[in-house]
Amino acid sequence: MKKVALAAAFAAAASTASAGSYGEVVVVEPEIVVEEAASSSNAGLLVPLMALLVIAAAASN
Repeated sequence: MKKVALAAAFAAAASTASAGSYGEVVVVEPEIVVEEAASSSNAGLLVPLMALLVIAAAASN
């Protein structure tokens, strides 16, 4: 009797878990983000210049 009650409980839980219908499938297209490069002409020159200043300051002490 316990096995029948347990089986009925599992069957009821399984049927209520999957009850209902599927809604419309919504297809979400990925958003394309285009980043434009920074228009700084000093970007490649700034880091070596700062490194040169640090080395010059260290050498002067």
